[in-house]
Amino acid sequence: MTMTTAAPRTSGIATRDKIGYAMGDTGSLLLFGLVQSVLQKYYTDLLGISIVSILVLFIVARIWDAVNDPIWGRIVDVVKPSPQGRYRIWIRRLAIPLALSGVLMFVKIPGLSQTGYFVYAAITYILFGMLYTGVNIPYGSMAQVITTDERERSSLSIFRSIGSTIGAMPALALISLCYVTLANGSKVMSYSKVLTGVVIIAVLSVLALWLCYAWSKERVVPEARELPNAKDTFKVFGTLLKSRPFVVLCLVGMLFLASQMFSQSYYTYLFHYYFNAPGLSMLPTVCQYLPVAVIMFLAGKLSVKFGKKELCALGMLLAGISFLVLFFLHTTNAWVFLGFCLLSGIGNAFLYLLVWALTTDAIDYNAVRFGLHDDATSYSLYNFARKLGQTVSAILVNTSLMKIGYTNNVLNAANITDATLNRMYNDSVLIPAVLFLLCFALLWFAYPLGKKQLAVLQEEKAAIL
Repeated sequence: MTMTTAAPRTSGIATRDKIGYAMGDTGSLLLFGLVQSVLQKYYTDLLGISIVSILVLFIVARIWDAVNDPIWGRIVDVVKPSPQGRYRIWIRRLAIPLALSGVLMFVKIPGLSQTGYFVYAAITYILFGMLYTGVNIPYGSMAQVITTDERERSSLSIFRSIGSTIGAMPALALISLCYVTLANGSKVMSYSKVLTGVVIIAVLSVLALWLCYAWSKERVVPEARELPNAKDTFKVFGTLLKSRPFVVLCLVGMLFLASQMFSQSYYTYLFHYYFNAPGLSMLPTVCQYLPVAVIMFLAGKLSVKFGKKELCALGMLLAGISFLVLFFLHTTNAWVFLGFCLLSGIGNAFLYLLVWALTTDAIDYNAVRFGLHDDATSYSLYNFARKLGQTVSAILVNTSLMKIGYTNNVLNAANITDATLNRMYNDSVLIPAVLFLLCFALLWFAYPLGKKQLAVLQEEKAAIL
């Protein structure tokens, strides 16, 4: 593998760098938030796509991602860098196509059959996924070349998470505000409100991604590289699968995203039917994100004192226990439910803020232990693992909906029973509890880069630069 050489100044980043980097995830999450919070309900309620078909769609998309993501990673790694850098140029190139693909997912062509809507949904969803990967892989790889300093990378991770929190909010607002009340008093999604909101969000996404391009700077300059052959590519992936910290983080990233997406998708149904308060459906996710506004000021210092692994693992333990308590309480009070969502949010805020710093640490480990400097390829595999989290979430959401009799895309009076609603509630708290506790176990018992081990790794990295 070819080593990279550093520009004279590879640390000492300014606030502009941090805000610019944060804007990248703001732009991405403005659109990905629609997938997390709105798309599932849009598919079932407005396009009339069956739950089984949605499951098939997500599985087919992930099969394609197994090919698409590594290809993007290799392209970014080996294409000759532009004068604007190796990574940030892709953000500028793909900002508008990504936004357009996001809008196309929510365009409802009149008069199509259910099969026609499924085919259209499959094409537009897979297209969006390809373009999202094209932006997200170089964006995620940028942290390696913005700074080589561990603390500054932690700061970038925190700012990235703040940016993603800001980016996720418009979609949460949209899923709460897109309902209209019919003459019979029932509430249904309004297509015109959904599409208007999506267009506005797409425009904001382009602006945020352009700011990321304008305000970010790649300080670590790569040397010229020869195009690899297929053997080289398989060798890189084989090495990544031998890296214990990298594999563990891939699993944690998959489970953590699955928990986030499950809650954001499933709680739209839970608050609609169980709590009879669809207008409050965004609040559980707000409660998950709200602690970030406070903990972001503490996470950097606490991670230096106690260690990133340690903080994130214990936070996951708190998040999992919070949902277990909700299971035993079995509350019918939406505000009590939201209170425990807030407590869980305090726990998962640490992983949410520091997960990208953990990822750069794992990539540094690969460079030191294996001489692997294919950062975009590494990130593509991590990105694919997170996408598997989307599929895990889709399976969990749609399986739970089928269990409670969500037939013909509506939970009607015939199957709204105490048993049905109790089953819905139990799934809504037990599934996140299990996913969070699995994240805790992986980080605490399997992830090897604790505070002491990371200090040794950073010394070894400094010696080879």
